[in-house]
Formats: sequence, structure tokens, C-alpha cells
Amino acid sequence: MVLAAGAALAVLGVTLGLPDLVGLGVAGALAVGAAWCWMAVRRIDRGRGALHVTRRVQPNPAVRGQFTTARLTVAATRATSSTATTLARLRISEQAAHELCDQGSLRAQVATVGDHIAVRYRLRPLRRGRWPLGPLLTTRVDLFGLVSATQELGDPTAVAVWPRTVELPVRGSRAFGEHERSASGARLASSDDSVLRDYVAGDDPRRVHWASAARYGQLMVRADESAGLPPVSVLLDRGLLPHPELAASSPRALEDGEWAVECAASIGVSLLQAGHPVRLVPTSLAPVVSGTGFRVNRSGEGPADLLDATVDLHGHHVVADADRSVVATSEALRRDRRPGEITVAVLGPLGSVARHTVAAMAGDGLHRALVVSARPWAPEHADALETVAALRSTGWHAALVDPSASLEHAWTLLVEGSR
Repeated sequence: MVLAAGAALAVLGVTLGLPDLVGLGVAGALAVGAAWCWMAVRRIDRGRGALHVTRRVQPNPAVRGQFTTARLTVAATRATSSTATTLARLRISEQAAHELCDQGSLRAQVATVGDHIAVRYRLRPLRRGRWPLGPLLTTRVDLFGLVSATQELGDPTAVAVWPRTVELPVRGSRAFGEHERSASGARLASSDDSVLRDYVAGDDPRRVHWASAARYGQLMVRADESAGLPPVSVLLDRGLLPHPELAASSPRALEDGEWAVECAASIGVSLLQAGHPVRLVPTSLAPVVSGTGFRVNRSGEGPADLLDATVDLHGHHVVADADRSVVATSEALRRDRRPGEITVAVLGPLGSVARHTVAAMAGDGLHRALVVSARPWAPEHADALETVAALRSTGWHAALVDPSASLEHAWTLLVEGSR
């Protein structure tokens, strides 16, 4: 505005032959130019009074669909006499991936307290994954209000987003494990047979053995909650997930894929909390199964580790890779199988080779599968029906499930599925 006015005055002065008017216009233009040069040279992230950003997100990882709180602080690395003035003239705007916000803009509480600016706002992630928060966008105005400059400040913060999980009834998981052992005539020690010890501060309250606590008058915990319970491999078919580049153009496929991830995660976490050692095995063309350890629920770390493993899961680049990955991973699981191991699979409609490879995994132990069906009118629905039939023919407990069903209903189908 000032620059345009100065130029207009200079032109008008030349036209009318008024030197004073020309000088006034040139002075205004020079003032704007000097202010612009000063703002360009004097960056707010350099020098003695350089500003820095501290950002903290709690909880992090966040959970899809649940609120998480972000706190942001803008302060000088070394306070100077001009720090308060710089902060007072600073306008800030946080940048966030749209996957982290359920509204168009962030609503923040901002407070300027002497030598720092404190910002607090809430996020509600819409998608599982790892999304950037920041960098902070700053706008500052020179001392005379002639020029404004916009600059990014600080580095972005990666926010991991876990899938949503639901607590599934663990009695069903123990029930089908006991059923399989009774069918084979074998018995593993129950969790009540575990060695007990005195409670120590920090122990998971779920490990308290209440019967012994009542008998002895002091808290007792199981020394190894997973002792005697068979290990569980949760096989997740990544063919159910769309590739990241296609997710935006196919919201229905994205929702169905997220349902499958949430289903596998809920099953894994619920079985972990029931005391089973659990590992999550996504399908891959080059599966590393032998090095994938079973997680146990010690100090509450097992579920967190399992959910961390789901954050970066996505679909295949090539559609044909989906079936090939199922074949490779199924063969690797069969070679790495442990005695009494339970296999729980969340699968999509499989082609002929893939479904027969998975079906061949059946043997000793328990095998259950949820086959996520396409819509009845979709061409893949026939493959889903044939996948269920092939699995049942070799002894799998398999059920067809619609991704619009609740996870609790899917769990009921899994536990009570036909054979």
C-alpha cells in the first residue's frame, strides 16, 4: 500500500513538475524497500534472540477418532531486551495434516506470557498412520507497519495414530483354546497354575491373583501371566488395504481396509490381555516370520508394541502382489509354527492358489479365519465364498463377515464359526 502510494506520488510529481511531491513519493518507496531488506535479513530463527518452537502431543501415539492435546511453546533461545517486543508483534498459525483434524481449522488457546507464547489445542485424528504436525507458520510486521514477512519456524512433529480397538470378551478366546486341547487330549497349565509372588509397585493390576490375596491377606501376582496359554499368530491380509496413492480416490475401500486393521488389532490386544503371547503378521512378499517374536502383556507394553506395528501398514503397489504375499507369508508361518500355536486370520477374497495355500496351514492346533466379503453384487464376492469353503474343507473355523458389521459381531463369528 505504502509502496504503491509512493510510486503514484512520484509519477504525479513528475507529471505536474512538483519536486517536493516527487521527493515525498520516492522517500515512501525507499522506506518500504529498506523495511523489506531488513525483514529479509533479520530472520527470527537466527541471532542472539532467535526463537525456537517446542511442541508436545499427549497422548502420542494418538488413537483414531479420539482427542489428543497438543501444546506449543514459542520462546527465545536467549532472552534479550527485544524478545517481548518481537513476540508481541508475532502472529502464529499451526500447520497440521488434514488427517489429524476433523474440522477445517484448529481452534487454539493462545497466551503470551512475557518471554514466551503458549498455545494449546486439540486434535481428533481421522486416519491411522503417521502424520506431520507443523512446522509453525509465523507472520511478523516491521516496527512501522510497512512490511509483513511470513516464515516457517521449527521442525514438524510426527504424530503416530493407532487404529481404534474394542475390548472383546476374553472368555471366548480361552474357551476355543481349551476346546482344541481337549480334542487332542493334551492339557497346558492354566493361568491359575502360574507361580505367584508378592505384589511390587508398578505391577499390572490385571495380574493380581485375587483368590490368593484373600487367602493370605496380601496382594499376590502371577509371575508369568502367559504361562500355559498357547501362542497366537494374527495373520492380516494387506490385500484388504488400499495403496496410499489410491486411498483418497476410494473412500469405501479405505474404510473397509481400516475395519480389517482394527479387527486384527482388537483381536490381538484382547488375546494379549487374556494372557496369550501374540504376534501380528501382515502379509508380505518377503515375510520375516522367524524373527518376529511373540509379545506378552508385561507391564502393559505388549498392546502398545502390537499397535505400533499397525501404524505404517498399507496396501500393495500392485494388486497381483496381494495373493502372492498371502502365499509367501502362509508358507513362512507354516515353517515357523510352534506346538499348540493358534492361528487367527483376517483375510480378503483369495484367488485359487492363495486360498489353497492358506487352507494347507491347518494341522494340529486351532485355525480360525474371518473372510472379509465384498458387497454381494461385487465380482470378488464369489472368491470370498470359495475362500471360506476351501478353509473349512481342511479344518479351519471360517466365517464370512461384512466390513459394515461391528467388531463384536465379527468376534462372535470368529469364536462360533463353522468348521
